[in-house]
Amino acid sequence: MTAEIPNHIAIIMDGNGRWAQKRGRPRAFGHVRGSSRVRAIVEEANRLGVKALTLYAFSTENWSRPETERKVLWKLLKKYLIRDADELFRKNVKLRVIGELERLDVDVRKVLDPVLDRLAPNTGLQLTFALSYGSRTELVRAAKLFAEDCMAGRCHPDMMSEGIMENYLWTSELGDAAPVDLFIRTSGERRISNFLLWQSAYAEFVFPDVAWPEFGPKDLRAAILEYSKRERRFGGVSKSGGGKDFVEQVKKHEIA
Repeated sequence: MTAEIPNHIAIIMDGNGRWAQKRGRPRAFGHVRGSSRVRAIVEEANRLGVKALTLYAFSTENWSRPETERKVLWKLLKKYLIRDADELFRKNVKLRVIGELERLDVDVRKVLDPVLDRLAPNTGLQLTFALSYGSRTELVRAAKLFAEDCMAGRCHPDMMSEGIMENYLWTSELGDAAPVDLFIRTSGERRISNFLLWQSAYAEFVFPDVAWPEFGPKDLRAAILEYSKRERRFGGVSKSGGGKDFVEQVKKHEIA
């Protein structure tokens, strides 16, 4: 595949429940099928040379779902970690989690924490699971932490900048890879649902119609190819001379 590979890809793994219901199956069946797609996407991202992959696994809003459904989601996460830890280690993948981890059940942490420790020294793909995550919560937390540092005399309000703000975000450990380049939401929905709002300020968005349980490596490559066709200007002008063209257009239509 000839395409520019984004440094950081963020994915909202959407459509599990609807995919199952369309097939006359319970929502849990969609989550089971969806969890099986994670391995292939992580492997493909790693193979392509993506530096960071962040998956929206469980949002703060997901706590409002029925307890039976939540239990299925946590069970699938634990199963993935147990099943794939060895492979992630062999592939030099580093695992991180972001979100309100204090809200996770003890049985989840008992599985999660040892895997995090084991993969911590790895230097390859930085895989992040957003668990009990909400971007608004992240931003409020960052503001509170900065305020606490100001009150303790470690900072001053005038010191606040975009760079300082980023140091207080959950994604700070990603360093230069923290800004999202390609944001994917499966199942055709066109919302970002409180996911990495700050980090996605200049991301390119791709919304494939395919639901997450059917999203595979070829779909990831297609999204990356779409991304590579776009010209990212970051508020500037086109590299093909858009600034000069704009001036000429203004002169042409200028009112005497």
